[in-house]
Amino acid sequence: MSAAITLSRDCPAIQIPYGNSLTAREGTIVYMVHKLGDAYTVRTSQGYLMRIDSKDGDALGQEAEAPAPQALQQRTGPVTEAELWDVLRTCYDPEIPANIVDIGLIYSCTITGSDEAGAHVDVVMTLTAPGCGMGQVLQDDVERKLSAVPGVSRVRVELVFDPPWDMAMMSESARLDLGMM
Repeated sequence: MSAAITLSRDCPAIQIPYGNSLTAREGTIVYMVHKLGDAYTVRTSQGYLMRIDSKDGDALGQEAEAPAPQALQQRTGPVTEAELWDVLRTCYDPEIPANIVDIGLIYSCTITGSDEAGAHVDVVMTLTAPGCGMGQVLQDDVERKLSAVPGVSRVRVELVFDPPWDMAMMSESARLDLGMM
């Protein structure tokens, strides 16, 4: 187990696996589970899991980070689908230490049109289980991150359950990383 961390201030958090927004209170003792993408997963001394955004990392004694796809900020010309897939690989399921593309949750990510402000992006995704409490959190992450890409003017994320997700949809590297091979 990692060393105990005492939260230095109140900060917003999301309760895992339920997806409830809450305030992690100053003085709460937590233990780092992992930092993936732009969020930390921590465990309280009572055994509850919480997700804390890296912009609030200072509450954990970490450097606060503002998530920004720096390479995309430098790009000239229209956004490409390959760039969008790279951004999606920065979205992580807080319970499974792998990105949502490698887990197999993203069925498609396409540029479906554009206007004077930029590209219209449509994403079709699923969850590991229909009742997953983190579903809205993951869906919001996808929309927020893709909307922040220069040259994107609209993002629509559709959540589907057909076909249902199964472990065969995971990439070989995700299965290796998670010890499933």
